[in-house]
Amino acid sequence: MLNYKLQIDDFGQIDYNLLAIHTALEDYRLAYFINKSLPINLSKCNNEIAIRSADGESFFTKFSFADTVNDILWTLIENESRIDLSKKLHTFDLFANTDQKILKKVYLLPEFKKVNFFLKIENPETIIDIKKTTAVLNTISNVATVYNIDYHTIKNKNNLIF
Repeated sequence: MLNYKLQIDDFGQIDYNLLAIHTALEDYRLAYFINKSLPINLSKCNNEIAIRSADGESFFTKFSFADTVNDILWTLIENESRIDLSKKLHTFDLFANTDQKILKKVYLLPEFKKVNFFLKIENPETIIDIKKTTAVLNTISNVATVYNIDYHTIKNKNNLIF
């Protein structure tokens, strides 16, 4: 009888780079400018990233491009979403039974609240120069800054598994 052993170290490898993007651009405009600047073609995915919290479920849009020639997956993800916590107020005054709309901000990676978008590059060690890529992305107008995030500073690594 054969016994198979799995080493935990096999699953602990970091096989992606995560770039933080600070910008006021909408997601589709940012994807367009990234497509113009880099030799990729990001397109919006139908399935969004769902994150459950105590307040409810929030959805984050993503754009992706699978480079099959170089075996690289590019994913642009928004960091901020909103949960609708609407509730009815039962008061006995002029404005009785009115709806109060409350929107709560939820972050994909809460430790990076000031970051607007993340660009996740999977399997980048083959051909991608991360410093050159960040320099190119920093030249996009209306992008304040782009920088590489150290893997060890990410507390919610499970939110990046999709």
